[in-house]
Amino acid sequence: MRRKSISFIFRGVQVDVADTPPHTTLLDWLRLSMRATGTKEGCAEGDCGACTVVLARPGVGGLVHRPVNACILLLGQADGAEIITVEDLASSGALHPVQAAMVEKHGSQCGFCTPGIVMSLFALYQRGHRAATRVDVCDQLAGNLCRCTGYRPIVDAALEVCEGPPDDRFSAATPQRLAALAALQSSQDVLVGEQSADFFAAPASEESLAALYARHPGARIVAGATDAGLSITKGLQTPAKIIWLGRVKELETIERSTTHLSLGAGVLLADAVEALAAIHPDLGEIMRRFGSAQVRASGTVGGNIANASPIGDLAPCLIALGAALELSSVDGARTLLLEDFFIAYGKQDRRAGEYVRGVRIPLPGPQSAFRAFKISKRSDEDISAVLAAFHFILDGRRIVSARIAFGGMAGTPARARHAEAACAGIDLDAVGAGDAAIAALATDFSPIDDMRASAAYRRLVAGNLLRKALIEIAGAAEPTRVKELVHAAR
Repeated sequence: MRRKSISFIFRGVQVDVADTPPHTTLLDWLRLSMRATGTKEGCAEGDCGACTVVLARPGVGGLVHRPVNACILLLGQADGAEIITVEDLASSGALHPVQAAMVEKHGSQCGFCTPGIVMSLFALYQRGHRAATRVDVCDQLAGNLCRCTGYRPIVDAALEVCEGPPDDRFSAATPQRLAALAALQSSQDVLVGEQSADFFAAPASEESLAALYARHPGARIVAGATDAGLSITKGLQTPAKIIWLGRVKELETIERSTTHLSLGAGVLLADAVEALAAIHPDLGEIMRRFGSAQVRASGTVGGNIANASPIGDLAPCLIALGAALELSSVDGARTLLLEDFFIAYGKQDRRAGEYVRGVRIPLPGPQSAFRAFKISKRSDEDISAVLAAFHFILDGRRIVSARIAFGGMAGTPARARHAEAACAGIDLDAVGAGDAAIAALATDFSPIDDMRASAAYRRLVAGNLLRKALIEIAGAAEPTRVKELVHAAR
């Protein structure tokens, strides 16, 4: 059985959409079809946050409210969710507590970005299991730009209102909202359009996904659309056939054993943070700076890998840890090392009809030392100029072997094999330890100049990061990190 419409809850009513082009964004539907113009279009690429709305879905312990960038989210990705916009917050002439706090603290001037800021804070308010800290608020607002008011009064408003469990009409109506969303849930595949022409498909099982993709290997696979959405809004592409993975529960598993962490390709980046941070705090910090709250609420582990970006943040970290990728199709599954998936810029080892199923990450052992560093122009919500990850195996004060991976240094995420070889046998107490390995990076990479960094800067930074990693694992007495100071100042 197939359902021929996208179904969601909007303003308390079930909406079924059966006649929209597959590439229609949520923002266009809201503004053009529903005249919900409080949600703004700013950058149209998921950076400024003016388009932020909230999607509520059933989750552990009740409803989970996630902020998303409506400008690059496809309308079909709202299937099974409740859409909440800024117009929906006030009721009977009374502002929502978040809106009232923004007014009281003078958190708005021009107002263009204010709706998105309010919606991001609304999502934080609904989280409500504890009082939000200044760090929580700053992280939540990293994807919302304001160039008028400045963030101090906005942060003050958030700290005042996000101080405990939510107490608003949304939380009071949780049972009714859950019931309405439960009525939308089904095991039917979704297909809006015709397979012979344009369609938006949302298979409800991995079996359906494999069969559909085998019939349409040229279809665009979409997970979070944080990258695919840009091809529509900025690349002006109009993909005729889109297959969304958001209803394939088999791809959303997180499993941890004593030796490995396995993440399904459909696991949201927001849901992967805790598991990855448990491997090493550096991975937790990489994930904290991964895009924005909106990006992490939509983007997936598999999507960040499958788009094969040379500056994706996850791939270098997972390559350094020796992760393996599982690919699947109607012909079966196969496994390959993640580093072997990336062949050249824009080219991966993925056969027709084959999709990324998940990634299996070996957990570092007691003799391991891991470090990862992200270098970007902005600390928050910025694409990496260089992403470096280092995994050393130690025997006392000597490095036995190394796995070193970089993003931003080549056309793909890649290992620094000459530097790895030069690291083997390093005495961490020796004068000039690592000099040869740093010099070897010049053999491993020939980076390019682009808007994010020059080739010379990338080469210098890559060497400095390797030296930084060696200094840290050697047990440097002086601190080499500033993030604690940055957070304390916020």
